[in-house]
Amino acid sequence: DVVIFRENTEDVYAGIEYQSGTEENKKLARFLREEMGADFFEDAGLGVKPISPFGSKRLIRKAIQYAIDNNRESVTLVHKGNIMKFTEGAFRTWGYELAREEFPDQTITEEELYSTYGGKRPEGKVVIKDRIADIIFQLMLLRPSEFDVLATMNLNGDYLSDACAAEVGGVGIAPGANISDTVAVFEATHGTAPKYANLDKVNPSSLVLSGVMMFEYLGWQEAADTITNGLTKTFRDKTVTYDFARLMEGAKELKCSEFARAVTDNFGK
Repeated sequence: DVVIFRENTEDVYAGIEYQSGTEENKKLARFLREEMGADFFEDAGLGVKPISPFGSKRLIRKAIQYAIDNNRESVTLVHKGNIMKFTEGAFRTWGYELAREEFPDQTITEEELYSTYGGKRPEGKVVIKDRIADIIFQLMLLRPSEFDVLATMNLNGDYLSDACAAEVGGVGIAPGANISDTVAVFEATHGTAPKYANLDKVNPSSLVLSGVMMFEYLGWQEAADTITNGLTKTFRDKTVTYDFARLMEGAKELKCSEFARAVTDNFGK
């Protein structure tokens, strides 16, 4: 049961790239070599990885507030700061800084958890901790119960969200949302999968649960709970679409439309 907050405007996904051999590439390469003393292969493609205090803190603020509002136990800052010290390392630093400055009464660090509280989380406190990106993949497989809310930059979040989805059956059940301070867009985390068009086959749960997140965002908790309970009952009955049927012993495989009907039939049960 992990919630991932992924920054969605910065990092290597910002689209600031220069193709090998182009004049723009040569101009940037010349500046990096002559002015900045950088050393890299002559014909290398170049990209820029912007990580800002504003973008990082905006994301981490949302993650911490979500943890507080939903009685979650911890927020983990995921980064590769041991290598990329001034981008991913800065993300980590800004995260602790924000927690200390904006949520001093609601948060404690993992270090404080053990040095001050003997490893026992005080009631009402959210533990702020961090993990190196490659290590978090191992830990999410071996000890997922140690993690609650994850705050990540763009690329790490892309990888990690799909990896975590695999632990519960795949992206067919993983919802997603793009949330700002004033606008929110909810969508399935997977792509359009054109090869399955008109086959009445795929698992609609990612899209359905994205709708659940939308209802929660709007404050329509009763509607959200009704859908979630219907899905839960349907899964427990092992009446599922093909992607889950191949993972469950004794499952009954349903078409997409049949699965949707089973979910609505289970509303209120």
